[in-house]
Amino acid sequence: MNTTLEEALSCHYRFDVIADPDGGYVVRFPDLPVCMTQVENVDEVSAAAEEIRTLWIETTFDLGQEIPLPTYPEEFSGKFNVRIPRSLHRDLVHRAEEEGVSLNQLVVSLLSDRSRWGTQSPGPQTTQRSSDPRKLAKVR
Repeated sequence: MNTTLEEALSCHYRFDVIADPDGGYVVRFPDLPVCMTQVENVDEVSAAAEEIRTLWIETTFDLGQEIPLPTYPEEFSGKFNVRIPRSLHRDLVHRAEEEGVSLNQLVVSLLSDRSRWGTQSPGPQTTQRSSDPRKLAKVR
């Protein structure tokens, strides 16, 4: 991006925050190569991200190197195809019929309930044991 320093600094770049298994958080900017920092506390993320982004842009500009434009999420159509086992398809159709909704409405509802998956496993987890596999209790 051939631009002034002020224009480069005014760009909004997405950053990711990744929990470090050893403690603290890594903050990285996917659009800015090797632009990252680490903080101990989640409250420090915003200030540290702004500081490292500014430093990276100023240094890159001073070296006469190109500063990449930020990328933005693409538009999504809201449609996708997925192949599932026949038995799961059958079970979903039966549940939709029981609830009096379309298969599409049921699947959207189930996926929406999982929209806050975060670090949780998206699959069902067994909460109690039974000798009969059909009686295993499943939870989110």
